[in-house]
Amino acid sequence: MAFSLQQQQQKQASISSATILSRVALLSRNVPASTLPSVKEACKQGDLTQAFRSLANSPQCPPPDAYSSILELCASRKAPLQGQQVHSHIVKSNSLSDDGFLGTKLLFMYGKCGQLRDAEKLFDEMPSRSIFAWNALVGAYASNDRPSLAIATFQEMRVSGILPDACTLASVLKACGALEDVYTGTATHGFAVKCGLDSTGFVSNALVSMYAKCGRFGSARQLFERMDEERDVVSWNSIISACLQDGQFFEVLTLFREMQRASIPMNSYTTVGVLQACAELSLPRLGMEIHAALLKNDAKLEIYECNALVVLYARCGRIGNAMQVFCEMEEKDTVSWNSMLSGYVQNGLYQEAIDFFREILGLGFEADQVSLISVASASGRSGNRLHGKEVHAYAMKHGLDSDLQVGNTLIDMYTKCHLIDYAERVFYKLHSKDCISWTTMIAGYAQNSRYSKAFELFRQVQADGMKADSMMIGSILQACSGMLCLSLLKQVHGYAIRHGLLDLVLNNTIIDVYGECGKVSRACHVFGTIRDKDVVSWTSMITCYVSNGLLNEALCLFRDMVAADVEPDAVSLITVLAAAAGLSSSMKGKEIHGFMYRRRYLTEGTVSSSLVDMYARCGDIENSFKVFGNVRRKDLVLWTTMIDASGMHGQGEEAIRLFRGLQETGIVPDEVTFLALLYACSHSGLVDEGKYYLDVMTGEYGLEAWPEHYACLVDLLGRSGRTEEAFEFIKSMPVKPTAAVWCALLGACRVHLNHELGKIAAEKLLELEPENPGNYVLISNAFAATRNWEEVGAVRAMMERRGLKKDPACSWIEVGKKVHAFVARDRTHKESVAIYSKLAEIIERLKKEGGYTENTKFVLQDVPEEEKIKMLHGHSERLAMAFGMLCAPKGTPIRITKNLRVCGDCHEFTKLVSKLYEQEIIVRDANRFHHFRGGSCSCRDFW
Repeated sequence: MAFSLQQQQQKQASISSATILSRVALLSRNVPASTLPSVKEACKQGDLTQAFRSLANSPQCPPPDAYSSILELCASRKAPLQGQQVHSHIVKSNSLSDDGFLGTKLLFMYGKCGQLRDAEKLFDEMPSRSIFAWNALVGAYASNDRPSLAIATFQEMRVSGILPDACTLASVLKACGALEDVYTGTATHGFAVKCGLDSTGFVSNALVSMYAKCGRFGSARQLFERMDEERDVVSWNSIISACLQDGQFFEVLTLFREMQRASIPMNSYTTVGVLQACAELSLPRLGMEIHAALLKNDAKLEIYECNALVVLYARCGRIGNAMQVFCEMEEKDTVSWNSMLSGYVQNGLYQEAIDFFREILGLGFEADQVSLISVASASGRSGNRLHGKEVHAYAMKHGLDSDLQVGNTLIDMYTKCHLIDYAERVFYKLHSKDCISWTTMIAGYAQNSRYSKAFELFRQVQADGMKADSMMIGSILQACSGMLCLSLLKQVHGYAIRHGLLDLVLNNTIIDVYGECGKVSRACHVFGTIRDKDVVSWTSMITCYVSNGLLNEALCLFRDMVAADVEPDAVSLITVLAAAAGLSSSMKGKEIHGFMYRRRYLTEGTVSSSLVDMYARCGDIENSFKVFGNVRRKDLVLWTTMIDASGMHGQGEEAIRLFRGLQETGIVPDEVTFLALLYACSHSGLVDEGKYYLDVMTGEYGLEAWPEHYACLVDLLGRSGRTEEAFEFIKSMPVKPTAAVWCALLGACRVHLNHELGKIAAEKLLELEPENPGNYVLISNAFAATRNWEEVGAVRAMMERRGLKKDPACSWIEVGKKVHAFVARDRTHKESVAIYSKLAEIIERLKKEGGYTENTKFVLQDVPEEEKIKMLHGHSERLAMAFGMLCAPKGTPIRITKNLRVCGDCHEFTKLVSKLYEQEIIVRDANRFHHFRGGSCSCRDFW
């Protein structure tokens, strides 16, 4: 037979009461009962231990209000064990009355402490249930993430004939907001209006909050405006919370000012909301003012206020302030640790984040999903493979690796660390994958050059019927870019159009990839379809033009971009500077530099490096040094660019001086820096220095030499006539020689007429690059230099069979903001007659006054001597020079660019012109710059 409710309670209480009384007796031993405060007094003081002592030493059964006080204290402290002991004491003392007063208090306590099963059991066993009991249970469900049960209990309450009050409706509206159930919320609103409860303060506040959480921000704001004089701090907090959810951060600050004007004192919820808005808007100063106001009031900051301050300072880049607040917190919760950890990651302090994570683990902190996501992200971005694996092991040990977000972050982390096989294992181990999982894995394959794998996974997505989003299309476009496969790119583009996935970011990416595939017209078409072009759209199209050699078009598009009031960024400026450099257009380069100066762009970082490079490639090394000298914080890229510029202009000694300056600053050079330095030594004939710095690179700095470094040294030895030594060096190289190495040797053998070595180099070159027409031209020229016309014919026949054609020699010169191009013996220019007349005049004067005689050995064709002389006179750089002397302003240098190497006869010809006409001439050929002044060249005849 089942026990009655009272018998069960008495049986349970006999054990619980004995336990509590024995413990309290020990605590209160030797303490006179007269000196103990009453239960109510102890509760007022918030001393739970003292309240229990007074309860144990009470000479008679405490009144219901004493039990009520201690239960309220247990609820506020969220102390369920102590609450259960009080429950046992109440049962033993037979204090549970039929009016349900203490039963309701117990229900309230269990609800506040999250003990829903105890609350449900107590509620079911209550002989009669008042409105307060129903409210306690509905409130318990609503406050403990059981909103569906809260609404179900409310409906049961109405069926039972109990008329809800304002407290009931507030809890039900909270549940509707949690479920985003606007239908039930609106119905409850209607019920509140019908009962005349909608104007009650906490019902009005609950309605505002409910509508905000359901996305009805207009309704929330309308209700708030109607409240007028009834607004309290909760009302303001509700509407501030609504604006935060809707992303109306400036409105939050406006409401906060109105609240202050209305003399409504803010509480912790207000503080947290306003600090969140400050963080979103990056307003650290206002956040600091609120922080100062809180400290000025001498109030102890609540833990969630401190957490909000940590987030604010971290988001605004003030990581020092965030750490100060964090260290001053007397109590920290999981949110505190995670906020500080994510703050390091947000500010790019990845190693600091990893160190902080290790430190807090040592203090006993147990990481959760949020912590692991932050630290795994830090490991990936810093490329710390070892720590990334440790994070993964920790996640596995604590059963967190199966969490979807953690798994996705681990995939991304392994991808960034180039451990794609590990990423693959994590991916296939995930039981439930979302779109982010698939997208991250596809991107991982693409970023690690596993393009076929990326497409296989994308096809699997389609086969499974999963709908791809724009992020996934962006990832698969990375694979298209890597493969340079136009057919696949068209398919992906078509898929995106059919499924309506084309947004601005995706269109910009498609322009990039079409440009990389050489399809400029398709990129132009996509660019034209974009209505609201951003700076990335314009930059993508400019980059497309530059990468496909359409440099004038790139400069024109940049002008259109500025005219469209689109503000260029660093990337667009770097790209358009590359276009000016490619054209060797000093005038256009200066125009871009002037534009930057007028707009007050900071010429630091990559922009300064691009300016140095642009001026150097336009033949204006003096301005390169000026830009370099004006940069305060010189980084490795800038030093390397300046060293490379010096080498390009034959200033090898200056390049070495710059390298020593770099070392003095404490910056550690990398492989690219040494490549620029060796290049400079190569073009200045500094053989011993070149050998020395290659040893410094591998020995002192422990860097591994690339094939390009070895090619530079082979070129240096070969140019100096030490072809046999160069060949021995090639044989001793620790890596297999590349085509560039054999190309350098072959070029040296042609100049120094080493036929036997040249033949070996030619054979090796054709083995490695049989489809490169430039190699055949170089081999043909080597045979022509020794007058081996039979071999020359064989090489040219081989080119014809393979369908290969050599690039025609072309020179161009900028005059009057326009670039004029010439090919050998060109007569298409509108000033052709004047150009040839001027050239004939120059040749005649050089022969009379300078003793010039054509050196026909540089004509590498088997034709009569008279024809060879005509061919030399028609070289493209001579036509450009004659045009420059006709049209360029007097006293200004003539700047010529040629796509091939300057021949020896043209070199001597230009030296004589510079002397007899007192004209500075700067020629940029395929190898380097030649500065002709007063009959000599900066290369010192070493090129």
